[in-house]
Amino acid sequence: MTKDKINKPSKELPLGFIDRQEKELLVRDFIISNIKEVMINYGFQYLETPSFEYSDSIGKFLPDKDRPDEGVFSFKDENKWLSLRYDLTAPLARYVAKNYLEISKPFKRYQLGTVWRNEKPGPGRYREFLQFDADYVGTKSLQADAELCVMISEILQKCGLEKSEYIIKISSRKITEELFKKINVIDNQQKLTALRALDKIERLGWEGVKQLLGSGRKDQSGDFTKGANLSSECIATIEKELKKKSAKTSDLLEIFKIFNNYNFSNFEFDPSIIRGLEYYTGVIFEVNLKFDVKNKKGQIIQFGSIGGGGRYDNLVNNFGNYDAPATGISIGLDRLVYALIQKKEFKVKQIRPIVICVFEKNSMKDYIKLQTILREADISAEIYPGESKLKKQMEYANKIKSPAVILYGEDEIKSGKPTLRNLSSGKEKTIEIKELVNEIKKII
Repeated sequence: MTKDKINKPSKELPLGFIDRQEKELLVRDFIISNIKEVMINYGFQYLETPSFEYSDSIGKFLPDKDRPDEGVFSFKDENKWLSLRYDLTAPLARYVAKNYLEISKPFKRYQLGTVWRNEKPGPGRYREFLQFDADYVGTKSLQADAELCVMISEILQKCGLEKSEYIIKISSRKITEELFKKINVIDNQQKLTALRALDKIERLGWEGVKQLLGSGRKDQSGDFTKGANLSSECIATIEKELKKKSAKTSDLLEIFKIFNNYNFSNFEFDPSIIRGLEYYTGVIFEVNLKFDVKNKKGQIIQFGSIGGGGRYDNLVNNFGNYDAPATGISIGLDRLVYALIQKKEFKVKQIRPIVICVFEKNSMKDYIKLQTILREADISAEIYPGESKLKKQMEYANKIKSPAVILYGEDEIKSGKPTLRNLSSGKEKTIEIKELVNEIKKII
Protein backbone atom coordinates (compact mmCIF):
# COMPACT_ATOMS: atom_id res chain seq x y z
CA MET A 1 0.00 0.00 0.00
CA THR A 2 1.59 3.26 -1.11
CA LYS A 3 1.48 6.41 0.93
CA ASP A 4 -0.22 9.44 -0.56
CA LYS A 5 2.33 11.82 -2.05
CA ILE A 6 2.64 15.02 -0.04
CA ASN A 7 2.60 18.12 -2.25
CA LYS A 8 4.79 20.69 -0.57
CA PRO A 9 4.20 24.38 -1.27
CA SER A 10 6.60 26.09 -3.67
CA LYS A 11 9.39 28.21 -2.23
CA GLU A 12 9.41 30.31 -5.43
CA LEU A 13 7.61 33.62 -5.85
CA PRO A 14 5.02 34.32 -8.54
CA LEU A 15 6.44 36.24 -11.50
CA GLY A 16 6.48 39.98 -10.91
CA PHE A 17 6.93 39.80 -7.14
CA ILE A 18 10.12 40.13 -5.12
CA ASP A 19 11.48 39.83 -1.58
CA ARG A 20 13.21 43.04 -0.53
CA GLN A 21 16.14 42.91 1.87
CA GLU A 22 17.22 45.34 4.56
CA LYS A 23 19.73 47.49 2.65
CA GLU A 24 17.23 48.23 -0.12
CA LEU A 25 14.54 48.98 2.46
CA LEU A 26 16.80 51.34 4.39
CA VAL A 27 17.64 53.24 1.19
CA ARG A 28 13.92 53.40 0.47
CA ASP A 29 13.31 54.77 3.97
CA PHE A 30 15.96 57.43 3.29
CA ILE A 31 14.21 58.45 0.05
CA ILE A 32 10.81 58.50 1.76
CA SER A 33 12.14 60.76 4.52
CA ASN A 34 13.39 63.21 1.87
CA ILE A 35 10.03 63.07 0.08
CA LYS A 36 8.13 63.85 3.26
CA GLU A 37 10.43 66.77 4.02
CA VAL A 38 9.84 68.30 0.58
CA MET A 39 6.10 67.63 0.75
CA ILE A 40 5.81 69.50 4.04
CA ASN A 41 7.75 72.44 2.57
CA TYR A 42 5.41 72.53 -0.42
CA GLY A 43 2.27 72.43 1.73
CA PHE A 44 0.87 69.02 0.77
CA GLN A 45 -1.37 66.96 3.07
CA TYR A 46 -0.62 63.31 3.83
CA LEU A 47 -3.40 60.88 2.81
CA GLU A 48 -3.91 57.12 2.83
CA THR A 49 -6.59 55.26 0.92
CA PRO A 50 -7.44 51.52 1.14
CA SER A 51 -5.68 48.91 -0.97
CA PHE A 52 -9.01 47.69 -2.37
CA GLU A 53 -11.61 49.73 -4.26
CA TYR A 54 -14.73 48.76 -6.15
CA SER A 55 -13.52 47.75 -9.60
CA ASP A 56 -15.69 50.31 -11.40
CA SER A 57 -14.27 53.04 -9.13
CA ILE A 58 -10.72 52.51 -10.35
CA GLY A 59 -11.78 52.65 -13.97
CA LYS A 60 -10.59 49.20 -15.06
CA PHE A 61 -12.63 46.48 -16.70
CA LEU A 62 -13.12 43.13 -15.02
CA PRO A 63 -10.63 40.40 -15.98
CA ASP A 64 -11.64 38.67 -19.19
CA LYS A 65 -10.24 36.20 -21.69
CA ASP A 66 -8.98 38.90 -24.03
CA ARG A 67 -6.77 40.39 -21.31
CA PRO A 68 -5.17 37.47 -19.41
CA ASP A 69 -1.92 39.25 -18.55
CA GLU A 70 -2.93 42.82 -17.86
CA GLY A 71 -5.25 44.91 -15.77
CA VAL A 72 -6.09 44.40 -12.14
CA PHE A 73 -6.26 41.68 -9.48
CA SER A 74 -9.95 41.26 -8.70
CA PHE A 75 -12.44 39.09 -6.87
CA LYS A 76 -16.19 39.14 -6.42
CA ASP A 77 -17.58 40.09 -3.00
CA GLU A 78 -21.27 39.26 -2.91
CA ASN A 79 -22.50 40.95 -6.11
CA LYS A 80 -19.75 43.56 -6.58
CA TRP A 81 -16.25 43.22 -7.95
CA LEU A 82 -13.36 44.48 -5.81
CA SER A 83 -9.86 45.17 -7.15
CA LEU A 84 -6.48 45.92 -5.68
CA ARG A 85 -5.70 49.51 -6.65
CA TYR A 86 -3.88 49.89 -9.96
CA ASP A 87 -2.53 53.33 -9.08
CA LEU A 88 -3.10 56.02 -6.43
CA THR A 89 -4.81 58.54 -8.72
CA ALA A 90 -8.18 56.84 -9.22
CA PRO A 91 -8.61 56.28 -5.44
CA LEU A 92 -7.81 59.98 -4.95
CA ALA A 93 -10.57 60.92 -7.42
CA ARG A 94 -13.00 58.73 -5.47
CA TYR A 95 -11.87 60.32 -2.19
CA VAL A 96 -12.33 63.84 -3.55
CA ALA A 97 -15.85 63.04 -4.79
CA LYS A 98 -16.77 61.46 -1.45
CA ASN A 99 -15.42 64.41 0.58
CA TYR A 100 -15.99 67.19 -1.94
CA LEU A 101 -17.82 69.56 0.44
CA GLU A 102 -15.31 69.16 3.29
CA ILE A 103 -11.94 69.47 1.54
CA SER A 104 -10.21 72.67 0.45
CA LYS A 105 -10.13 73.72 -3.20
CA PRO A 106 -7.48 73.30 -4.41
CA PHE A 107 -6.74 70.15 -2.44
CA LYS A 108 -3.05 69.22 -2.31
CA ARG A 109 -2.32 65.69 -1.18
CA TYR A 110 0.55 63.23 -1.29
CA GLN A 111 0.46 59.51 -0.70
CA LEU A 112 2.91 56.63 -0.39
CA GLY A 113 1.35 53.23 -1.03
CA THR A 114 1.64 49.84 -2.69
CA VAL A 115 -0.12 49.33 -6.02
CA TRP A 116 -0.74 46.13 -7.96
CA ARG A 117 -0.83 45.57 -11.71
CA ASN A 118 -1.89 42.30 -13.28
CA GLU A 119 0.41 42.76 -16.25
CA LYS A 120 3.27 40.86 -17.80
CA PRO A 121 6.39 41.60 -15.71
CA GLY A 122 9.68 42.71 -17.24
CA PRO A 123 13.17 43.88 -16.18
CA GLY A 124 12.72 46.14 -13.16
CA ARG A 125 8.93 46.04 -13.65
CA TYR A 126 6.88 44.31 -10.99
CA ARG A 127 3.26 43.44 -10.38
CA GLU A 128 3.51 44.90 -6.88
CA PHE A 129 5.45 48.06 -6.12
CA LEU A 130 5.53 51.10 -3.88
CA GLN A 131 4.43 54.36 -5.44
CA PHE A 132 4.67 58.01 -4.42
CA ASP A 133 2.01 60.42 -5.68
CA ALA A 134 1.52 64.17 -5.30
CA ASP A 135 -1.55 65.89 -6.76
CA TYR A 136 -3.37 69.20 -6.99
CA VAL A 137 -7.16 68.82 -7.29
CA GLY A 138 -9.45 71.78 -7.97
CA THR A 139 -7.26 74.07 -10.09
CA LYS A 140 -6.73 74.65 -13.80
CA SER A 141 -3.63 76.77 -13.15
CA LEU A 142 -0.54 75.48 -14.91
CA GLN A 143 1.40 76.88 -11.97
CA ALA A 144 0.45 73.60 -10.27
CA ASP A 145 1.79 71.45 -13.13
CA ALA A 146 5.03 73.43 -13.21
CA GLU A 147 5.52 73.20 -9.46
CA LEU A 148 5.17 69.40 -9.56
CA CYS A 149 8.09 69.22 -11.99
CA VAL A 150 10.19 71.58 -9.86
CA MET A 151 9.24 69.61 -6.76
CA ILE A 152 10.24 66.21 -8.13
CA SER A 153 13.52 67.69 -9.30
CA GLU A 154 14.19 68.89 -5.74
CA ILE A 155 13.43 65.42 -4.35
CA LEU A 156 15.83 63.72 -6.77
CA GLN A 157 18.60 66.14 -5.88
CA LYS A 158 18.02 65.61 -2.15
CA CYS A 159 18.35 61.87 -2.81
CA GLY A 160 21.80 62.44 -4.31
CA LEU A 161 21.35 62.90 -8.05
CA GLU A 162 22.97 65.68 -10.06
CA LYS A 163 20.92 67.66 -12.59
CA SER A 164 22.93 66.02 -15.37
CA GLU A 165 21.74 62.58 -14.24
CA TYR A 166 18.03 63.00 -14.90
CA ILE A 167 15.69 64.92 -17.18
CA ILE A 168 11.98 65.75 -17.07
CA LYS A 169 10.45 65.27 -20.50
CA ILE A 170 7.27 67.17 -21.19
CA SER A 171 4.52 67.17 -23.80
CA SER A 172 0.74 67.57 -24.03
CA ARG A 173 -2.16 65.26 -24.79
CA LYS A 174 -3.50 68.05 -27.00
CA ILE A 175 -0.81 67.07 -29.52
CA THR A 176 -2.12 63.52 -29.89
CA GLU A 177 -5.75 64.68 -29.88
CA GLU A 178 -5.00 67.00 -32.81
CA LEU A 179 -3.11 64.13 -34.46
CA PHE A 180 -6.06 61.75 -34.13
CA LYS A 181 -8.31 64.37 -35.74
CA LYS A 182 -5.80 64.75 -38.57
CA ILE A 183 -5.82 61.01 -39.36
CA ASN A 184 -9.59 60.73 -38.67
CA VAL A 185 -9.43 58.31 -35.72
CA ILE A 186 -12.60 58.85 -33.67
CA ASP A 187 -13.15 55.48 -31.93
CA ASN A 188 -12.18 55.85 -28.25
CA GLN A 189 -11.00 52.26 -27.87
CA GLN A 190 -8.80 52.59 -30.98
CA LYS A 191 -7.38 55.84 -29.59
CA LEU A 192 -6.59 54.17 -26.27
CA THR A 193 -4.90 51.21 -27.95
CA ALA A 194 -2.82 53.64 -30.02
CA LEU A 195 -1.89 55.69 -26.94
CA ARG A 196 -0.78 52.57 -25.07
CA ALA A 197 1.30 51.56 -28.07
CA LEU A 198 2.94 55.00 -28.32
CA ASP A 199 3.69 54.91 -24.59
CA LYS A 200 6.13 52.07 -25.35
CA ILE A 201 8.38 54.05 -27.74
CA GLU A 202 11.24 54.23 -25.27
CA ARG A 203 11.12 50.51 -24.48
CA LEU A 204 10.33 49.02 -27.90
CA GLY A 205 11.56 51.68 -30.31
CA TRP A 206 9.57 52.88 -33.29
CA GLU A 207 9.68 49.54 -35.12
CA GLY A 208 8.01 47.71 -32.24
CA VAL A 209 5.49 50.51 -31.71
CA LYS A 210 4.56 50.61 -35.40
CA GLN A 211 3.60 46.93 -35.13
CA LEU A 212 1.34 47.76 -32.16
CA LEU A 213 -0.19 50.66 -34.09
CA GLY A 214 -0.88 48.23 -36.93
CA SER A 215 -2.13 44.64 -36.66
CA GLY A 216 -0.22 43.74 -33.51
CA ARG A 217 3.10 42.49 -32.15
CA LYS A 218 4.50 39.17 -30.96
CA ASP A 219 7.18 39.52 -28.28
CA GLN A 220 10.22 37.30 -27.68
CA SER A 221 8.22 34.92 -25.49
CA GLY A 222 5.68 34.40 -28.26
CA ASP A 223 2.87 36.38 -26.62
CA PHE A 224 0.81 38.39 -29.08
CA THR A 225 -0.60 41.85 -28.35
CA LYS A 226 -3.43 43.12 -30.56
CA GLY A 227 -2.73 46.37 -32.37
CA ALA A 228 -4.74 49.50 -33.07
CA ASN A 229 -5.24 48.47 -36.72
CA LEU A 230 -4.23 51.84 -38.15
CA SER A 231 -3.27 52.10 -41.80
CA SER A 232 0.38 52.40 -42.81
CA GLU A 233 -0.32 55.98 -43.96
CA CYS A 234 -1.74 56.93 -40.54
CA ILE A 235 1.21 55.31 -38.78
CA ALA A 236 3.68 57.21 -40.96
CA THR A 237 1.88 60.50 -40.17
CA ILE A 238 2.01 59.76 -36.43
CA GLU A 239 5.73 58.96 -36.55
CA LYS A 240 6.51 62.11 -38.52
CA GLU A 241 4.53 64.40 -36.20
CA LEU A 242 5.88 62.90 -32.97
CA LYS A 243 9.47 63.30 -34.09
CA LYS A 244 9.08 67.06 -34.41
CA LYS A 245 10.83 69.07 -31.70
CA SER A 246 8.85 72.32 -31.69
CA ALA A 247 6.05 72.84 -29.17
CA LYS A 248 3.04 74.83 -30.39
CA THR A 249 0.18 74.10 -27.98
CA SER A 250 -0.78 76.99 -25.71
CA ASP A 251 -0.54 74.94 -22.49
CA LEU A 252 3.08 74.00 -23.22
CA LEU A 253 4.08 77.54 -24.14
CA GLU A 254 2.57 78.77 -20.85
CA ILE A 255 4.26 76.16 -18.68
CA PHE A 256 7.63 76.92 -20.28
CA LYS A 257 7.20 80.56 -19.19
CA ILE A 258 6.47 79.42 -15.63
CA PHE A 259 9.57 77.20 -15.67
CA ASN A 260 11.55 80.30 -16.62
CA ASN A 261 10.16 82.15 -13.60
CA TYR A 262 11.40 79.29 -11.41
CA ASN A 263 14.78 79.33 -13.19
CA PHE A 264 14.03 75.67 -13.88
CA SER A 265 15.79 74.34 -16.97
CA ASN A 266 16.18 70.60 -16.37
CA PHE A 267 13.45 69.65 -18.85
CA GLU A 268 13.02 69.07 -22.55
CA PHE A 269 10.04 69.00 -24.88
CA ASP A 270 9.47 65.53 -26.32
CA PRO A 271 6.23 64.92 -28.25
CA SER A 272 6.81 61.15 -28.07
CA ILE A 273 5.98 61.29 -24.34
CA ILE A 274 2.45 59.88 -24.26
CA ARG A 275 1.53 58.36 -20.84
CA GLY A 276 -0.59 55.28 -21.52
CA LEU A 277 -3.53 55.96 -19.20
CA GLU A 278 -6.59 57.37 -20.89
CA TYR A 279 -7.56 60.01 -18.32
CA TYR A 280 -4.86 62.59 -19.16
CA THR A 281 -6.23 65.73 -20.81
CA GLY A 282 -3.38 68.27 -21.07
CA VAL A 283 0.26 68.70 -20.07
CA ILE A 284 2.03 65.39 -19.42
CA PHE A 285 5.54 64.76 -18.13
CA GLU A 286 7.92 61.91 -17.50
CA VAL A 287 11.02 61.60 -15.31
CA ASN A 288 13.92 59.80 -16.99
CA LEU A 289 17.32 58.84 -15.64
CA LYS A 290 20.34 59.55 -17.86
CA PHE A 291 22.79 56.98 -16.50
CA ASP A 292 23.25 53.27 -17.20
CA VAL A 293 21.30 50.82 -15.06
CA LYS A 294 22.29 47.14 -14.87
CA ASN A 295 20.17 44.10 -14.16
CA LYS A 296 21.13 41.41 -11.65
CA LYS A 297 23.27 39.72 -14.32
CA GLY A 298 25.33 42.90 -14.75
CA GLN A 299 23.87 43.66 -18.18
CA ILE A 300 22.93 47.24 -19.09
CA ILE A 301 19.16 47.40 -19.55
CA GLN A 302 16.69 49.86 -21.05
CA PHE A 303 15.38 51.09 -17.72
CA GLY A 304 12.98 53.77 -18.94
CA SER A 305 11.26 56.31 -16.77
CA ILE A 306 10.95 56.17 -12.99
CA GLY A 307 7.62 57.98 -13.12
CA GLY A 308 5.64 60.84 -14.52
CA GLY A 309 2.21 62.36 -14.59
CA GLY A 310 0.15 65.15 -16.02
CA ARG A 311 -3.16 66.97 -16.06
CA TYR A 312 -6.42 65.03 -15.73
CA ASP A 313 -9.29 67.49 -15.58
CA ASN A 314 -12.22 65.06 -15.96
CA LEU A 315 -11.42 62.07 -13.73
CA VAL A 316 -13.36 63.17 -10.63
CA ASN A 317 -16.39 63.78 -12.87
CA ASN A 318 -16.67 60.00 -13.26
CA PHE A 319 -18.28 60.05 -9.79
CA GLY A 320 -20.71 62.90 -10.46
CA ASN A 321 -20.88 66.53 -11.51
CA TYR A 322 -17.83 67.89 -9.67
CA ASP A 323 -15.72 70.90 -10.62
CA ALA A 324 -12.35 69.30 -9.90
CA PRO A 325 -9.68 69.81 -12.59
CA ALA A 326 -6.48 68.17 -11.43
CA THR A 327 -2.82 67.44 -12.08
CA GLY A 328 -0.44 65.02 -10.44
CA ILE A 329 2.83 63.12 -10.56
CA SER A 330 3.75 59.54 -9.62
CA ILE A 331 7.14 58.00 -8.92
CA GLY A 332 7.83 54.27 -8.69
CA LEU A 333 9.91 54.21 -5.51
CA ASP A 334 11.19 50.66 -5.94
CA ARG A 335 12.46 51.48 -9.42
CA LEU A 336 14.10 54.66 -8.12
CA VAL A 337 15.77 52.73 -5.29
CA TYR A 338 17.00 50.05 -7.72
CA ALA A 339 18.65 52.69 -9.89
CA LEU A 340 20.03 54.87 -7.08
CA ILE A 341 21.75 51.96 -5.34
CA GLN A 342 23.77 51.46 -8.53
CA LYS A 343 24.57 55.14 -8.89
CA LYS A 344 25.91 55.93 -5.44
CA GLU A 345 27.04 54.24 -2.25
CA PHE A 346 24.43 54.99 0.35
CA LYS A 347 25.83 55.24 3.84
CA VAL A 348 22.89 53.48 5.44
CA LYS A 349 23.77 52.00 8.79
CA GLN A 350 22.56 48.43 9.12
CA ILE A 351 22.42 48.08 12.90
CA ARG A 352 23.24 44.62 14.21
CA PRO A 353 22.86 43.49 17.81
CA ILE A 354 25.58 42.69 20.31
CA VAL A 355 25.11 38.98 21.05
CA ILE A 356 25.20 37.81 24.65
CA CYS A 357 26.30 34.19 24.52
CA VAL A 358 24.50 31.65 26.69
CA PHE A 359 26.59 29.30 28.83
CA GLU A 360 24.08 28.14 31.43
CA LYS A 361 20.27 28.40 31.41
CA ASN A 362 20.43 28.97 35.16
CA SER A 363 22.34 32.22 34.47
CA MET A 364 19.53 33.72 32.38
CA LYS A 365 18.81 36.35 35.05
CA ASP A 366 22.39 37.65 34.70
CA TYR A 367 22.14 37.67 30.88
CA ILE A 368 18.89 39.62 31.00
CA LYS A 369 20.52 42.15 33.35
CA LEU A 370 23.32 42.75 30.80
CA GLN A 371 20.83 42.97 27.93
CA THR A 372 18.75 45.53 29.83
CA ILE A 373 21.83 47.69 30.58
CA LEU A 374 22.76 47.76 26.88
CA ARG A 375 19.24 48.43 25.57
CA GLU A 376 18.70 51.25 28.06
CA ALA A 377 21.89 52.79 26.63
CA ASP A 378 20.34 52.56 23.11
CA ILE A 379 22.62 49.70 22.10
CA SER A 380 21.03 46.93 20.06
CA ALA A 381 21.53 43.71 22.02
CA GLU A 382 20.13 40.22 22.25
CA ILE A 383 20.64 37.09 24.28
CA TYR A 384 21.48 34.27 21.85
CA PRO A 385 18.01 33.06 20.80
CA GLY A 386 18.54 29.31 20.95
CA GLU A 387 20.17 26.37 22.65
CA SER A 388 23.55 25.61 21.09
CA LYS A 389 27.19 25.17 21.94
CA LEU A 390 29.44 28.23 21.90
CA LYS A 391 30.75 27.41 18.39
CA LYS A 392 27.21 27.60 16.94
CA GLN A 393 26.56 30.83 18.82
CA MET A 394 29.68 32.39 17.33
CA GLU A 395 28.66 31.22 13.86
CA TYR A 396 25.29 32.90 14.39
CA ALA A 397 26.90 36.17 15.51
CA ASN A 398 29.19 36.22 12.47
CA LYS A 399 26.33 35.33 10.12
CA ILE A 400 24.22 38.29 11.25
CA LYS A 401 27.36 40.50 11.19
CA SER A 402 27.19 41.35 14.87
CA PRO A 403 29.98 43.80 15.86
CA ALA A 404 30.77 41.90 19.08
CA VAL A 405 29.77 39.13 21.45
CA ILE A 406 29.72 39.12 25.22
CA LEU A 407 31.10 36.01 26.92
CA TYR A 408 29.59 35.74 30.39
CA GLY A 409 30.23 32.31 31.81
CA GLU A 410 30.41 31.13 35.41
CA ASP A 411 33.82 32.69 36.12
CA GLU A 412 32.88 36.06 34.55
CA ILE A 413 29.64 36.17 36.50
CA LYS A 414 31.46 35.51 39.77
CA SER A 415 34.00 38.28 39.06
CA GLY A 416 31.35 40.63 37.67
CA LYS A 417 33.55 41.15 34.59
CA PRO A 418 32.14 40.00 31.24
CA THR A 419 34.47 39.45 28.28
CA LEU A 420 33.80 41.54 25.15
CA ARG A 421 35.04 40.04 21.90
CA ASN A 422 35.33 42.37 18.88
CA LEU A 423 34.30 40.22 15.90
CA SER A 424 36.11 42.44 13.37
CA SER A 425 39.52 42.39 15.06
CA GLY A 426 39.12 39.22 17.11
CA LYS A 427 40.44 41.04 20.18
CA GLU A 428 38.98 40.33 23.60
CA LYS A 429 38.73 42.52 26.67
CA THR A 430 37.52 41.58 30.14
CA ILE A 431 35.94 44.59 31.79
CA GLU A 432 33.62 45.59 34.58
CA ILE A 433 29.93 45.84 33.74
CA LYS A 434 29.90 49.59 34.32
CA GLU A 435 32.50 50.03 31.55
CA LEU A 436 30.73 47.75 29.09
CA VAL A 437 28.60 50.43 27.39
CA ASN A 438 31.57 52.74 26.75
CA GLU A 439 33.66 49.90 25.30
CA ILE A 440 30.86 48.78 22.99
CA LYS A 441 30.29 52.33 21.72
CA LYS A 442 33.93 52.37 20.60
CA ILE A 443 33.17 49.40 18.36
CA ILE A 444 29.75 50.13 16.84
